[in-house]
Amino acid sequence: MNVDFLTVLSRTRAALSSALSHLAGRREETETVWEEWSAALVQVDIGVRLAGELTAKARAAAALSRDRTGAAARRFLEEEITRVLTPGARPLFRPSPPPRVILAVGVNGTGKTTTLAKLARRLQREGEKVLLAACDTYRAAAIEQLEILAKRAGADLMRQEYGSDPAAVAYDALRAALSRRHASLLIDTAGRLHTRSDLREELRKIARALGKALPGAPQEIFLILDGSVGQNGLKQAEAFAQAVPLTGVILTKLDGTARGGIVLAVQESLHLPVVALGTGEGIDDLLDFDPRSFARALLQI
Repeated sequence: MNVDFLTVLSRTRAALSSALSHLAGRREETETVWEEWSAALVQVDIGVRLAGELTAKARAAAALSRDRTGAAARRFLEEEITRVLTPGARPLFRPSPPPRVILAVGVNGTGKTTTLAKLARRLQREGEKVLLAACDTYRAAAIEQLEILAKRAGADLMRQEYGSDPAAVAYDALRAALSRRHASLLIDTAGRLHTRSDLREELRKIARALGKALPGAPQEIFLILDGSVGQNGLKQAEAFAQAVPLTGVILTKLDGTARGGIVLAVQESLHLPVVALGTGEGIDDLLDFDPRSFARALLQI
């Protein structure tokens, strides 16, 4: 399914529609319009402080412009949103000597395992030999799910018995990737409550095991975050960032929520780039993140 930013942000844009229409339809922006716009941004989970900052800067730019129409003001807002998102922008897959090791972390229910399969599918279609590692060894169903998804993605799978030490599985998977010349190793982990310090320590153990097998590994640690949880997701991200050095965030389920503003909150508050958006349950439903496309789709009426 070929999904674009307009589709992913349809519910968020609907929540903004009243403010958008007033801003674009007025011949000149007014105090009331800007206040309404700031409140609308808060409503879609951008956050009070950032919403106020965005509207203040856009309003200042509009005041300096000869074009005082509502449509021009909307363009200034687009520029400010793009400005917030651009500094941390990066490609989903950065160049890396093989094997590239990607560790996926997150709480239960975020779509972590499915997202890993999507990443594997993308890399496999680009001609890479990919190995998936089932390091969620607490649930037999998790291993079976990844096995099914690995076949759909055209990737190889490293699995051990239910109850195996996750760090040992990760270590063995990386040694196998090295010996079998896999270009990428993608590691699934158990869904962890961000409030559990013991489970966060296990993530550190997995990361240390990978570093022993290959200095510098893992090159990427992606937090898979359910976009529908909004600002609560920031607390999850902060907790995981204390456990392991996150390199990017993949947001899922944005198409089913009006909380698309969380993209800006993640980037601005946590200084973590959003690298992709999950757009559905299909194996190809993954959209590379682009700041300009996001800002334009968010503000389109």
